[in-house]
Amino acid sequence: MRIAIVGAGNVGRSIARELIAHGHEILLIDRNPHAMNPDTVPEAEWLCADACELDSLDEARLDHCDVSISATGDDKANLVHSLLAKTEFGVPRTVARVNHPSNEWMFDEVWGVDVAVSTPRLMAALVEEAVTVGDLVRLFTFQKGRANLVELTLPDTSPRVGERVRDIQLPGDGVLVAVIRDGQGRVPERDGALEAGDELLFIVSPNYESDLVQLLAPKE
Repeated sequence: MRIAIVGAGNVGRSIARELIAHGHEILLIDRNPHAMNPDTVPEAEWLCADACELDSLDEARLDHCDVSISATGDDKANLVHSLLAKTEFGVPRTVARVNHPSNEWMFDEVWGVDVAVSTPRLMAALVEEAVTVGDLVRLFTFQKGRANLVELTLPDTSPRVGERVRDIQLPGDGVLVAVIRDGQGRVPERDGALEAGDELLFIVSPNYESDLVQLLAPKE
């Protein structure tokens, strides 16, 4: 895929290296001439331009990109670029970095954002995931689909322990996407039984999260 990354700071360069290692074609855009250090990511294409201006995005051929990532430290710039990428250049997938949690509510489809990544929220979720059993932890929000990736560690008191996956009727649109057992991720098997301590990953809409908790780890 061809991927544009706005912001050539430490975050943008790190994302670029990771994606290049997976075989993607990367364009790094930054308006600050001092950020232009092609030697740091020599495999990427570099462009010194304002990613919030239409002329600059024309020059970047943004309409040829499959994904655009707004990774600057400025939430306003990330929002404006995402909106232009989606509405003016038809980029199929936009990802935006949220720097300040108080601004997170704006990072949705209205501003052209398909996926919002909030580092504070993600770090808090990972801490919760590591220390909680029987509580639902929201790991990731898919803004466009209004669905969340959530995790729940099955307590030994759960009525679902020992039940086969195919016999468990998940609420609403919930989907079990992975089971992590003994530190190993695995695809859920319909005839496989859940065990106490299993880390279960679901995709579910917010409307059914409480029902999911009640099913798997009801509170006495």
